[in-house]
Amino acid sequence: MNQHAPRFRPAPVPKRDLAVAAACGAFVAVMVGMSYAAVPLYSWFCRTTGFGGTPQIAHAAPVQVSDRQITVRFDANIGAGLPWRFEPERTSIDVRLGEVVTVYYTVTNLTARETAGQAAYNVAPNTVGGYFDKINCFCFTEQRLAPGERREMAVVFYVDPELAKDSGQDDLNTITLSYTFYPVREPKAGVADGAPAGAGKRI
Repeated sequence: MNQHAPRFRPAPVPKRDLAVAAACGAFVAVMVGMSYAAVPLYSWFCRTTGFGGTPQIAHAAPVQVSDRQITVRFDANIGAGLPWRFEPERTSIDVRLGEVVTVYYTVTNLTARETAGQAAYNVAPNTVGGYFDKINCFCFTEQRLAPGERREMAVVFYVDPELAKDSGQDDLNTITLSYTFYPVREPKAGVADGAPAGAGKRI
C-alpha cells in the first residue's frame, strides 16, 4: 500500500491583510511625493497669503491712493559664497498707501569671473506681507554678472490701501523690505553625449 506524505499548502492571505498592505504602500508613495512637493507648495502658499512676511505679486496699480503714509526701509544682504557688493541706493522712503513707487538697488561682481545669484525677499513685520505688493522686481529672475560688472536693478511696489482697514496695523509706521542674494550653483561640466571618456585627450 503506497502512502503519500501530505502536501504543504500555505494558508491563504486574508483579504483584509492585502488591503492593509496596499494602503500602507499607497501612503508611503503619497508621503514621498509630498516631500518633493513641500518646498514649491510652501513657496506658493507664502506668495498667496503673505505668510512669513512674503510680499504679494501684483500685475497692476491699485485704483485708489490713501493719505496715510508709511516709511519703507530697504535692507540688502549677501549669502555666503557670493562675491558681490549689494546695496540700496536709498535706505528709506515715505510712501502713501496705494502709491506706486520705484526704487533701485545696485550690485557689483567683485571677481574676475562671471557669477550668478538669485535674491530671496521678505518684509517685516511678518504681518504685513499680504499688504506689500510688487509689480516688478529683480528678484523674480536669476541675475548673472560679468567680471567686475556693476548693475542697477529696480523694484516697483506699493502698499495696499486695504492695510488701513486692518485695525491690527493701526500703530504701524515702518515696513522693512529685505533682500538676500544667494549664489546660483553652476552645473558641473560632464562628458559630451556620445563621446567616450578621454576622447580628444592627447597622450
